[in-house]
Amino acid sequence: MPATAATQQLFIGLMSGTSLDGVDGVLADFSGAQPRVLAHHAMPLAPALKQELLALNTPSDNELHRATLAANGLVRVYAQTVQALLADTHTSAIDVCAIGAHGQTVRHQPGAFDGTGYTLQLNNPALLAELTRIDVVADFRSRDVAAGGQGAPLVPVFHQGIFAQAQRTVGVLNIGGIANLSVLHANGDVLGFDCGPGNALLDHWCQVHTGDAFDNNGAWGASGTVLDPLLQTMLAEPYLHQAPPKSTGRDLFHPTWLAHQLSGHTHINAADVQATLTEFTARACVNDVLRHAADASELIVCGGGALNGLLMQRLQAGLPKLGVLSSAERGMPPLQVEAAAFAWLARQTMLGLPGNLPKVTGARGARILGGIFKA
Repeated sequence: MPATAATQQLFIGLMSGTSLDGVDGVLADFSGAQPRVLAHHAMPLAPALKQELLALNTPSDNELHRATLAANGLVRVYAQTVQALLADTHTSAIDVCAIGAHGQTVRHQPGAFDGTGYTLQLNNPALLAELTRIDVVADFRSRDVAAGGQGAPLVPVFHQGIFAQAQRTVGVLNIGGIANLSVLHANGDVLGFDCGPGNALLDHWCQVHTGDAFDNNGAWGASGTVLDPLLQTMLAEPYLHQAPPKSTGRDLFHPTWLAHQLSGHTHINAADVQATLTEFTARACVNDVLRHAADASELIVCGGGALNGLLMQRLQAGLPKLGVLSSAERGMPPLQVEAAAFAWLARQTMLGLPGNLPKVTGARGARILGGIFKA
């Protein structure tokens, strides 16, 4: 029987990832055995805000002032996304239990510098609660880092809940700005970690050389030729060879990193670099699947990378024994999965339940994640 308004457990999840392609929001009902997405809304970021958020990934002048104002600007986009979700479903704010608002990651340095390190997501959950009149849960990653963990990835436990298959090992690859892999073992164990870059370098190179924000369906990359010497240089990146638990971000895979990789290669065609970056992204993921999920029956791909036809082709080419498919074929479209995960994490926090998997993040134990900002 469908859930009625009185029995629904409604949560909103808001995600703006390292790809900086905008905000994805979902309204999800958790009253059944499986979460049910009632609505999805994507809201683009204004070019000036996107540029400022990108600039704040690296040290610059007057950072505290600029970061605070950028957080306010992002939260206003979050609030617009919430209002659109409510309007699309004729839902009242009072019927939503809470919003899970991830914020925009601008630095991710777990364990660095002083042994604890930090992870920083720009956000202003107090302002979001004020604008929406809904309880807000935010700052999900910091508690895991405080407990000695990586603070990432947090989605594998959600992947397990919606994509696990009895008696079969399944891989779930989320390709946002960074790519992260969840391995859902047949015996119920879960492994998860960041593989390396997802769309971050691809989008950067495309923006610089074509003016487009991303390589639509990988068409530009498909017009180029993979440069094997450059590919091998990229694949030598030490991070790719570290054992999990591990996580990364734009702190490592940024334009300066790419410029360093290109420094020894002259007279190269921009489309060939795009083709090579696509192959690099795919190969880093393929290598991790072969290392850690060799017995998997399929690889379910979500995030914006699932919409890149060339990238999907290269994943399948590298994994001929696995079925590589979009998460849409398993019940949840690619751009909804991560936002739905943060709706679920908000629910865990509101219920006083842990949201991390210590085996995944390396934390000393299970922890209730995030802080609650009451409406």
